[in-house]
Amino acid sequence: MEMKIRGPLIIINVILFNYCLGVFLFASLGTAEKVITPQNKKNCTYTVTVETTCTKGAETRSPISIRFGDKNGNEVLIKHLNNKHVRKVDPLYPDVLDDVPRTPFQACMVDQFRVQGQCLDYSSSSSSSPICYLYLKLSGNDDWRPGFVQVRALGYVNTHDSHFFYFRRYLPRKVWHGLDLCDNDVTPFGIKHTRKIFVQKN
Repeated sequence: MEMKIRGPLIIINVILFNYCLGVFLFASLGTAEKVITPQNKKNCTYTVTVETTCTKGAETRSPISIRFGDKNGNEVLIKHLNNKHVRKVDPLYPDVLDDVPRTPFQACMVDQFRVQGQCLDYSSSSSSSPICYLYLKLSGNDDWRPGFVQVRALGYVNTHDSHFFYFRRYLPRKVWHGLDLCDNDVTPFGIKHTRKIFVQKN
């Protein structure tokens, strides 16, 4: 009789132990998930500086989109950058020519745009920018020949200007075109840059 009672008690104790262990692990995982939640899910403000070259026919009125990000997969995607136009600046001097919104992407002009998007990984105390790739897309039927693009993150103690991403060519239409400096392989023929393929976002 004593053996018959002891068997079910052992089974009940095992079940209770496994239940308590499961609750503890679930609570621990929940706590850890909150701790490691990245802060870069918040939105940050960026100033995007875009130069249009002086080549004849370099200007455009077509919609321009931009996407840039860091090596950790954090990305900012802005459609219709034209609507974010802030001002024109002198391409030779840092003086502001006007603060009145006008048609951007005119030949021989440098335009600035203020955009908001996902925060990138600015956790490093270094003044270098984590932006290592940048792409543009021309969505219209006319041509456009950008010169350079630079991105600055606002609101940080250190200056976080990105590299200058140089284009200096007519962009192909309706496809993403740009530079990726995140993953570089050194080969006997030079540095090989990895090409990004975007399939989920337009």
